Amino acid sequence: MIFDDTPCTLGEGALWHSDLNALIWFDIIGKRMYLKPVGGQRRHWDFVDHVSAAGIVDANRLIVASSRALLLFDLRDGTRTTLVDLEADNPVTRSNDGRADPQGGFWIGTMGLNAEAGAGSIWRYCRGELRRLFAHITITNAICFAPQGDSACFTDTDKGVIMRVALDADGWPVGDPQPFIDLRAEGLSPDGAVMDAQGGLWSAQWGAGRVARYDAQGRFDRAVMLPAAHISCPSIGGADLDTLFATSARQGLDAPGPDDGCTFAVTVDERGQSEHRVILPSSVS
Repeated sequence: MIFDDTPCTLGEGALWHSDLNALIWFDIIGKRMYLKPVGGQRRHWDFVDHVSAAGIVDANRLIVASSRALLLFDLRDGTRTTLVDLEADNPVTRSNDGRADPQGGFWIGTMGLNAEAGAGSIWRYCRGELRRLFAHITITNAICFAPQGDSACFTDTDKGVIMRVALDADGWPVGDPQPFIDLRAEGLSPDGAVMDAQGGLWSAQWGAGRVARYDAQGRFDRAVMLPAAHISCPSIGGADLDTLFATSARQGLDAPGPDDGCTFAVTVDERGQSEHRVILPSSVS
């Protein structure tokens, strides 16, 4: 069940890279990005700023979200180039949850360093343009996309409701977001999420020690229990796209157990979507 036993203070940003047969994830507080192939050795890279999420550009390059910018990162030599500033003039915020969309854009959420109320936003970077989509969010999370590319989900963990919004053909939101999965009555805190190929949403639930699947209509299907209290971000990968990976965190625990902060892998009976690729503007080589 344990894929990697590195104890992250705040593990996040789980991302399956099929070209490398590897999982990528972050320790936000540690300002570090990890990459580990299945059956291979873990690598890591350190950053000056907090880093939290990535999108795949191609076999060797990622777009990486930091507290001040979106970076183009080369896995071969660790070089990084700023693509665009991300709230660089706001010392209160850092990046948080993010994911590439089916149309080649990259959605990234921000939040306050101390979860200041309403300090965060969700942005979309698409072919060189960075546009704010939603503002006044406390803890941005659960960014994921329906397999048909016609809707996106996200949440403010502080509110406990996963929202869904329609997308146009170019991947931009249309209309107002609507409640999709309401977890308030159960007292659950939705963290990161990913959608499988059937449109099921897998929600990491902070404090509950689990990733729960909801079907395409938002109905609870099942829960995968994991041996860490704060499960933070899922990804579905592996050679057959049937392995559920999940990061966790030691942050906020008075007495962390030996598995808190580790990254987990469990075989499931649903197939995931292949991760979408971020399309860069032609001016970026």
